[in-house]
Amino acid sequence: MRVLVLGGDGYLGWPTALHLSDTGDEVGIVDNFLRRRYDDEMGVESLVPIEPLEVRTDVWHDLTGRRIETFVGDLVDAEFLFDVVRRFRPDTIVHFAEQRSAPYSMIDRAHAVHTQHNNVIGNLNLLYAIAEIDPSIHLVKLGTMGEYGTPNIDIEEGWLEIEHKGRRDRVMFPKRPNSFYHLSKVHDSHNIEFACRIWGLRATDLNQGVVYGQQTPQTERDPRLATRFDYDAVFGTVLNRFVIQAVLGEPLTVYGSGGQTRGIIDIRDTVECIRLAAANPAEPGEFRVFNQLTESMSVHEMAKAVSDTFPGIVEVENLENPRVEADQHYYNVVFTGLPSLGLQPHRLSDTLITSLFPVVEQHRERVNHTALSPTVRWRSPSNDLAT
Repeated sequence: MRVLVLGGDGYLGWPTALHLSDTGDEVGIVDNFLRRRYDDEMGVESLVPIEPLEVRTDVWHDLTGRRIETFVGDLVDAEFLFDVVRRFRPDTIVHFAEQRSAPYSMIDRAHAVHTQHNNVIGNLNLLYAIAEIDPSIHLVKLGTMGEYGTPNIDIEEGWLEIEHKGRRDRVMFPKRPNSFYHLSKVHDSHNIEFACRIWGLRATDLNQGVVYGQQTPQTERDPRLATRFDYDAVFGTVLNRFVIQAVLGEPLTVYGSGGQTRGIIDIRDTVECIRLAAANPAEPGEFRVFNQLTESMSVHEMAKAVSDTFPGIVEVENLENPRVEADQHYYNVVFTGLPSLGLQPHRLSDTLITSLFPVVEQHRERVNHTALSPTVRWRSPSNDLAT
């Protein structure tokens, strides 16, 4: 199978490209290196050094004999995108290529507009490219569990059977996102469903939980294949941030009471979920949704898991929550689709957390301590970017 990975230089896109290549697919990568430019803007870099994409793909070829073709450009540039799809002729397109940070989208007007323009317009261009060039291409789109918010009912996989005033229908699950980033993902989902309905496209929308971890079996083969390890309050994921704070001897900063519950997933399961979705495509005209997580935990429980595992004293500090979200809420997610395709999940374990401590220790001099503290507050329409 020929798979084009959009955003293939990023935290999840790069290990996904390697995983697909390693399992026999012909893989191409599209990226404009915007995520690397965000590092320059924020004054923060990945904890683990990452090589240029050209070096990464050369190392992979030297190790495996398999080539990954690369295309440098922006999905917002429709002419570029159409040309790549025509040249590569993919069977499947995996779409990671979006601004992925909720705090970044909430900095101010310019960052909110950038997020929605980059994400929504790029995705629209992609839908048109598929429809006009080859409608049989299967789109695998990375969504987010944040599209749903925290409803007081079970979160079904994308669709909801309802009965109202004696009539029944099947509708897309109601969305109540919590940032301009998450709103862009909702817009994407609606646009994709519409394209499937009117043009007969086939798409799988993967609503993913919070990812943790940094290594996969492929990236472990050579340090030059490493993917990002983001820890800062804007782009970092919460569990990775807690691990760094523990190693540095700093308090684990929990926003609010820590009762916010989220779905979580190991990075090794993320790449396998993508493979399973690609290997088992949606039907023509089908907008298929899978909730992509393996378990749910509160932020307080994540902090406790790190503090209980770290071989030293760890303090937990509760900060005023910079976000506007429920501290305590119901959270029960249905996730049967991916296990039915064969996913065998890794659960969060002491072993996994322990494996991250030496990674942090090795690169602790690269940590920007100031960047660990939240600077973006949801209730302010304009925040200071300084980290």
